[in-house]
Amino acid sequence: MSQGDVRTVRVGRRTVRIQRPGKVLFPGRGTAKEYTKGDLADYYRAVAPYLLPHLRGRPLMLERYPDGLDGPRFMQKNTPEHYPEWIKRVEVAKEGGTVTHVVCDDTATLLYLADQACITLHRWLSRTDRAAGPDHPDRLVFDLDPAGDDFGAVRQAAGWLRELLDELGLPVAPMTTGSRGLHLVVPLDGREDFDTVRRFAHDVAEHAASRHPDRLTTAARKSERGDRLYLDVQRNAYAQTAVAPYTVRPLPGAPVAVPLAWEQVDDPGVDARHWTIADAVDQARTDPWAGVPSRGRSLKPARRRLAAQAG
Repeated sequence: MSQGDVRTVRVGRRTVRIQRPGKVLFPGRGTAKEYTKGDLADYYRAVAPYLLPHLRGRPLMLERYPDGLDGPRFMQKNTPEHYPEWIKRVEVAKEGGTVTHVVCDDTATLLYLADQACITLHRWLSRTDRAAGPDHPDRLVFDLDPAGDDFGAVRQAAGWLRELLDELGLPVAPMTTGSRGLHLVVPLDGREDFDTVRRFAHDVAEHAASRHPDRLTTAARKSERGDRLYLDVQRNAYAQTAVAPYTVRPLPGAPVAVPLAWEQVDDPGVDARHWTIADAVDQARTDPWAGVPSRGRSLKPARRRLAAQAG
């Protein structure tokens, strides 16, 4: 229902107000289409069945653009006091204190965040609703970051890393970032802490780079990378975040971070910004991660195999 400059949306037991739904968040530029706050809310409502399983129980960092892409950006960790009481929150430790993050477990919360001009949802790699707690991630992420916009280099690196992880006995799921590269996501059993997982990710990245030293690097400094693709494992640390599957990115045309089947990674017609809020739901309906095991793997066998390879 729409009343003046407010749209009222009924979601389950909740009623969410989308204020100023006609406000342009993504200005039309060149071939990029214009999208409004109402368009963003419509997309998040449609994609909710596919997005919410990737958010439940996870603290979020919210990337907000109240005045659209041409206005200031806000990276929000703490939950403002004016948020409705029904918005789920979780308090987690930080150095010198605590921080209270939003947790998005339902469609009503997703729509409320869209009303707040939250374009991108950055999720923790651990869950607070599991016995292991927020110190133990159930996801490991390799961020394939190219030196430029050469998605062919990303595609090649993804194949190399997939081959190595297969040798280590670990399943891996690819996802476009909606920006320039890919995330490769490994489901874990959550039994090891962030420091252990990050060391393993670093060792895997180093081993992959040693196999292809002219094409891959783990150098954190851009000046040391040259034209090599950077294997970034820095997200695998406590309180760090990664872009959630099916979240929108703050770029012209409203591209979306989209899970892929491996055959799509090999498709020369696919790149990091291939899907937008206009068609990402269609991709979600194909269930591209259907072949990924529902239960995460232990890193212990993989660590032994990696040590044997590295000699």
